[in-house]
Amino acid sequence: MGRTESIRIPAELLPNDGRFGSGPSLVRMEAVNSLAEISQNYLGTSHRQSSVKGMVQRLQEGMATLFQIPDDWEILLGNGGATLFWDAATFGLIREKSQHLVFGEFSSKFSQAALSAPHLSDPEILTSEFGSAPSPSPSNVDFYALTQNETSTGVAIPLIRPEGMSAKQAIVAVDATSAAGGMLWDPEEVDCYYFSPQKSFASDGGIWIAACSPACIDRIEAISNTGRWIPAGLDLKIALENSRKNQTYNTPALSTIYLTVHQIEWMNEQGGLEWASGRCNQSSTHLYKWAESHQHAEPFVSNRNLRSPVVVTIDIDERISADTLVAACRENGILDIGGYRKIGGNQIRVATFPAIEPDDIKALTNSVDYLMELLL
Repeated sequence: MGRTESIRIPAELLPNDGRFGSGPSLVRMEAVNSLAEISQNYLGTSHRQSSVKGMVQRLQEGMATLFQIPDDWEILLGNGGATLFWDAATFGLIREKSQHLVFGEFSSKFSQAALSAPHLSDPEILTSEFGSAPSPSPSNVDFYALTQNETSTGVAIPLIRPEGMSAKQAIVAVDATSAAGGMLWDPEEVDCYYFSPQKSFASDGGIWIAACSPACIDRIEAISNTGRWIPAGLDLKIALENSRKNQTYNTPALSTIYLTVHQIEWMNEQGGLEWASGRCNQSSTHLYKWAESHQHAEPFVSNRNLRSPVVVTIDIDERISADTLVAACRENGILDIGGYRKIGGNQIRVATFPAIEPDDIKALTNSVDYLMELLL
């Protein structure tokens, strides 16, 4: 990697906010300032008392409004993030056998968690090359594991219940960690929509949130009634019981909850999920068009129907080191646009979550244009 400290992008080209990471992502200053204002009566207080329970309730009600889920759905939450939820699902949602669509690093991790679980049959794992995606296939399983947006590659898939399968036969669970809040979805096609809030919800990580259908709730309760041994911290029945009381099983990160609430309420005030997804589409469309028309860049995902509206991965001309480009950006306050480490390739990866201003995405491409000319 060449020296980049001396490269200075003209100030008029730079974005106002240079945070473009795919998670943790940009946290709006309005939310941080609001947290500071209420901190004395909120931070450092008991999560079993009304100030925190009320905040959890605002999170649950705000999510229900944002997603427009039916009244009989429930919003569960617990500590540990979506990574922990994979383990919880192997105990509390998969009855015997699951099917996993694997097309990147994160979808692979859930499949490996199911494969390692000694009390489950080996899962069906349908794979595809990075940059593409498989489709779910009707099968003799009781759990379908989908990933709406694979953060590592920038591939997004439609959420469609496998043909001929009902929720009574098999539940459909969707890892929506980088999709939730930035992509539309239909509750008719899904039974469990789970995620962490450090992406579109412009918060910190450390908690998981799951929108659960009645079929999903029934599955949690049915498995709990079998007497299967489940560690308390991974027990979705315990999470369900606490969530119904606007609580978590153990102490949550109060800042994370508040920042999530602030972002949800801001998104709902702006127009809800339609507005948020439209904003993401505006930003990502600019990036894809820029890459398609650029002589030194092209979208990594060639199939336009699979291109993510929230995480855009772009291949860079081999004559320009992506690592050097990313380092030069960082020296100029443009942060976290490197490709996912395990994917390889000469890439940049840019988040276009709702909190990121579309005008800053345009400024980013202007800045990258400037650097590319210098680095050739």
